[in-house]
Amino acid sequence: MIADGLHVLFCGINPGLMSAATGHHFARPGNRFWPVLHRSGFTPRRLEPAEERDLLSYGLGITNVVARATARADELKPEEYREGGRLLATKVERCAPRWLAVVGVTAYRSAFADRAARIGPQERTIGNTRVWVLPNPSGLNTHWTLETMTEEYARLREAADGA
Repeated sequence: MIADGLHVLFCGINPGLMSAATGHHFARPGNRFWPVLHRSGFTPRRLEPAEERDLLSYGLGITNVVARATARADELKPEEYREGGRLLATKVERCAPRWLAVVGVTAYRSAFADRAARIGPQERTIGNTRVWVLPNPSGLNTHWTLETMTEEYARLREAADGA
């Protein structure tokens, strides 16, 4: 779900099996993406995965680094991340969102060969698009609570609103 001139293009790692089965991003019930997106102020209400097309009306889009569905992201091969990063950069250059938000620091590091990357805004740009790395909203990511994740997503929203 990409359109030209988005405020923020969110980029997940790859579809999980539930997302592949339903055809919707972040579809597993334990995934915190949709609640965090709302709580951080990106959407006026909590959207369900099946409502993902509504993101476009808020100037938001969504895609993945790697298209292949897996049960776990650690099943992906390094070359899939590298190729996914190359394809993602091409998409971003074409549609020129203000911000690319990669959801998962490990995915970002692997896709863009940036071992020093941390959560938050990055020095890298893709064309005129700024890049922000967000925590992975998977329920398996216990390093981030719903509250701390919401705070980080809100930092991006504030930056995107100020652009």
